[in-house]
Amino acid sequence: MRILVCIGVIAAALAIPALGLAASPPQAVMTALDNPRGLAWGPEGALYVAEAGRGGPGVCVPAPDAPPPAVRCYGATGAVSRLWHGVQEQVVTGLPSLAFMPAGDTAAGPQHVSFQGRGGLFVTIGCSCNKATPTGALLDGLGFGYLLKASASGNTRPIADVARYEAEANPDGGLIDSNPYGLLALPGHRLATDAGGNSLVDVSANGDVATVATFPKAPVPGPFGLRDAVPTGVVVGPDSAYYVSTLTGFPFTAGTASVYRVVPGQAPTLYAWNLSALTDLAFGPDGSLYVLQHGSAIPGVPFPFAGPGAIWRVPPGGGGTSTLVAGGLPRATGLVLGADGALYVSVNGASAGNGAVWRIEP
Repeated sequence: MRILVCIGVIAAALAIPALGLAASPPQAVMTALDNPRGLAWGPEGALYVAEAGRGGPGVCVPAPDAPPPAVRCYGATGAVSRLWHGVQEQVVTGLPSLAFMPAGDTAAGPQHVSFQGRGGLFVTIGCSCNKATPTGALLDGLGFGYLLKASASGNTRPIADVARYEAEANPDGGLIDSNPYGLLALPGHRLATDAGGNSLVDVSANGDVATVATFPKAPVPGPFGLRDAVPTGVVVGPDSAYYVSTLTGFPFTAGTASVYRVVPGQAPTLYAWNLSALTDLAFGPDGSLYVLQHGSAIPGVPFPFAGPGAIWRVPPGGGGTSTLVAGGLPRATGLVLGADGALYVSVNGASAGNGAVWRIEP
């Protein structure tokens, strides 16, 4: 079976305290978020974050990443929040969310946000599903697995059914499973990573979906064979190529995650390696690549992300050596670089109510 993106693993790990910051202490700029994920700067300079929500009392479906009888339950609690002139508010609400009840942890819902000009806010909605199955059909009706566009008034409309594309095209030829995650809005088209489908797809202006790349399995065995790459974040590099971070599948062994360089029409090539459990990435003005590690293992603790995450700096040109920028990040999920030179990271990305965005000066 394909292991899904890390956000749906085990929320109990959140009880582990954050340790060992390597940079100046972080400043919380957004708080009280529900399962916060990807970040983006808006055209007006505001900071936006996708909130996967806290689920709700609605229909429940089997949890894809936990043994029966575990279920996650639906509620329209997903959202997009904005920080503008020091004021935090939800600007898009009522988006689909599935989470473990009653705490609302490890939600599936809004995963990432990206802008293309004013009024061009796009959102990926996770799924962790196969839409050809009865459960997948149910989730389809609830709005999961789509790329949405949000208006300035907060209304949304579907642009493309990314999960349906995985069910019909199966780009990597493996087990059919879709979890739209990372997002990059570009002029005339949008790129989305499908963490379940192990692919990078392109959504055209008219909503057509096409495969840009699939990613090779990690050359390390797991309990179900070689591990999927599990693509997460996607950005444009200084050379105009696309760069994609990977989580790498269960059991998320340290040092097995990578960043790939993608040029359309060519096979992805390794850009950075010897990394762990990556969920996002951002280029600095000097060509350095900052990568976000979601969590870490603690000896003797049976949760793969029980320990804190971190931000690492990969030097210009890539390679297998990186430098610690900041540690002690609990369940880190989204990363962007600000115009002020600071890094902004969403933390506590697998729990409801205590999610935050931290500002870190590298």
